[in-house]
Amino acid sequence: MVAVGEVAPEFEAPDQDGTLLKLSSLRGSPVVLYFYPKADTPGCTMESKGFQQQLGAYVAKGVRVVGVSTDPASDQKAFAARYGLKFPLLSDQPKQISQRYGVLGPRGTARRVTFLLDGEGRVLEVVDSSSPDLHLERAKARFL
Repeated sequence: MVAVGEVAPEFEAPDQDGTLLKLSSLRGSPVVLYFYPKADTPGCTMESKGFQQQLGAYVAKGVRVVGVSTDPASDQKAFAARYGLKFPLLSDQPKQISQRYGVLGPRGTARRVTFLLDGEGRVLEVVDSSSPDLHLERAKARFL
């Protein structure tokens, strides 16, 4: 797994609208990069809605929020629409990003792991827990 102090590996993936997002395009801004197992499941919904509820505060501080799962972009789009999620949800259907970050679980989906990145893309903190609340709390404590 990518560790604290390392530079987060570069990637490019489509968001829920099919727009390609490169991690390096977010340089200059801190980033909450959260991996989640499956769109529209209870824990993933709670976590994503939690980030959405605080999105205005993150934006005000210049922090970008990006979710990643192995779901297809069409599932990400439906998930974002259903819950009014206004930040990128990336489709890692080839599972390359999850593998590169060391978060691909035994069932072939991403585990719930959040990487809190500084403006240069360096990992400040890794939250590895099945509890969505802990991810929300740590991101808020670090950036808000």
